[in-house]
Amino acid sequence: MHISLTAGDVRAEVGTVAAELRSIEVRGAALTEPRLDDGLPPFCNGIVLAPWPNRVRDAKWMHDATVQQLDITEPERGGALHGLLQFTDYELLSRADDAVTLGAFIAPQHGWPFALETTVTYALTRDGIRITHGATNVGAGRAPFAVGTHPFLRVGDTPVEQLTLTAPAATYFEVDERLNPTAESPVEGTLTDLRYGPVVGSLLLDTAYGSLAHANPADGHGDSAWLESPDGARTTLWQDLDWGYLQVFTTPEFPRADGPGFAVAIEPMTAPPDALNSGAGLIWLEPGQTWQGSWGLRYSGPRE
Repeated sequence: MHISLTAGDVRAEVGTVAAELRSIEVRGAALTEPRLDDGLPPFCNGIVLAPWPNRVRDAKWMHDATVQQLDITEPERGGALHGLLQFTDYELLSRADDAVTLGAFIAPQHGWPFALETTVTYALTRDGIRITHGATNVGAGRAPFAVGTHPFLRVGDTPVEQLTLTAPAATYFEVDERLNPTAESPVEGTLTDLRYGPVVGSLLLDTAYGSLAHANPADGHGDSAWLESPDGARTTLWQDLDWGYLQVFTTPEFPRADGPGFAVAIEPMTAPPDALNSGAGLIWLEPGQTWQGSWGLRYSGPRE
């Protein structure tokens, strides 16, 4: 199912499979890469990643001194990638002209002995969109949870490779040949440093970031990354302050109507890669406990 949302000059489309953000525009300017068809979203564009983002090394982790073996969903690297809801058709829980709430149940399964009810609310704002994720532990024991999303961002019609990308993150995660994290290190002096706005076309990244500075913090959230075009128009990604991580992925092969092109995913996350093993950023929910957290996109137009 596709759900269209409208509020003034802001328009968005949401899909129920994987609670996908299919598109959003503000005053006619696209903030994300729109979907071309109803096939699998290319490079996981716009989907929700829960109950963990990124990958779990070897699809294994320990819980209560017992090895938990998840299904391997990334055969080429032997990991469990992007959680358990990639192909789930969410239930429509509520809908208005400018907002929609979707829900999905995560049942106990291989390597995941927990029961969670999850929700995603998309709500349009004056200049963008606010996305609120929720999880309730409906099982009998304490359960871990983490969430992320996978939007490919843009600033209107400006070619993505001409945009600058700024992210006030002080650390990045080094990885091995299978993209499993090996260390969290300072970005200072490396090609991963996004604090000073490099041009997107110069970046070849599939990199997780931590120690976010969250620029302009207010009301419990702050700006964690922004793309800017040469004319000053900007798409800003903001996250709640307890969303401490970000993944940046670039590709020259993103499918568009006029052929493959350069694209950049900027992915908000509550936990880093392989969090089920490291424990970093995990949200632990007691039976009956609920958690909620938000991120969003904001657009500002060209300089006067």
